[in-house]
Amino acid sequence: MENMLGLLRIRVLKGTNLAVRDTVSSDPYVVITMGQQRLKSRVVKNNCNPEWNDELTLSITDPNVPITLTVYDKDTFTVDDQMGNAEIDIKPYLEALKTGKGLQSLPNGTALKRIQPDNTNCLADESSIVWNNGKITQDMHLRLRNVESGEVLIQLEWIQIAGCKGLECEDMA
Repeated sequence: MENMLGLLRIRVLKGTNLAVRDTVSSDPYVVITMGQQRLKSRVVKNNCNPEWNDELTLSITDPNVPITLTVYDKDTFTVDDQMGNAEIDIKPYLEALKTGKGLQSLPNGTALKRIQPDNTNCLADESSIVWNNGKITQDMHLRLRNVESGEVLIQLEWIQIAGCKGLECEDMA
């Protein structure tokens, strides 16, 4: 635990316009990977616009290790079909956390930073890092790559753990 910076809670909220991989629909689920960590959401049957509302938590030791979100279609008798993927860039969020001391006086819903979609990220829409109820969160609308259509909405939230190094001493290149 001495190498761990903290935990990153990723709320996998919903998918929109996901690709059809079965006859008329899909049975999508999300897998999030970071290094050796692999987390999986539940499967939503027969739905190309699923609502997962699942919370998946990664332990962060190196913020430079890429986090990948991949959507799959659950199949019973064959290998699950991939329905696209996206990289989750947490660096802007972690930078906002580092500067987030003394925010208690800010009103709820205050945007600390806005990230625009461009060719270096998988954002489908502007993403805001927001102060809300004593926490800093970031909603991200991710456009899936390597597929004909689909977006996934997630929310990031940092969990500081006693005994962890924390973000202050970490250098994010």
